[in-house]
Amino acid sequence: MKKFLFLLVIPLLAFTVAHKFYVSVTNINYSEKDNAFQITSRIFIDDLEAVLKERYDFEARLATGAESPVAEEYIEKYFRTKFLIKLNGAVASYNFLGKKYEADVVICYLEIPDINLDELNSLEIQNEILTDLFEEQKNLVHVKWEGKKRSFILIKENNKGMLNL
Repeated sequence: MKKFLFLLVIPLLAFTVAHKFYVSVTNINYSEKDNAFQITSRIFIDDLEAVLKERYDFEARLATGAESPVAEEYIEKYFRTKFLIKLNGAVASYNFLGKKYEADVVICYLEIPDINLDELNSLEIQNEILTDLFEEQKNLVHVKWEGKKRSFILIKENNKGMLNL
């Protein structure tokens, strides 16, 4: 009887491991030392793998020994189509610096170099990461500059945040 109960409980425990919400967190910090916006974006690995499979028919196998050698290229390609920043109304070019893994999250590093904050009047963020796959996806964006902080929650229907500096 104990073995039977044990076998019934195991499948129920498996569902507690999977996350039940769809969220990414992006931090945009202005570095006075580097005169750059330094950006980190945290995304659940399984969600990013699912969108790469759906969008590009690409099996990334992220954070495993079998990870594709071109996985980072596909992640960058996806970011360039779904993550956009405008400075004073003009699209800003950013460098995709790389990625690392932390538990069940992939952290992507980006940077917008050569920023003169004195000449910057507005910052617009468009973040559509994973909204093409998950209706309930929420993308939290935190912007920090000169001791100030502003945050946005972006969703599929409202995927842009505007900040006047």
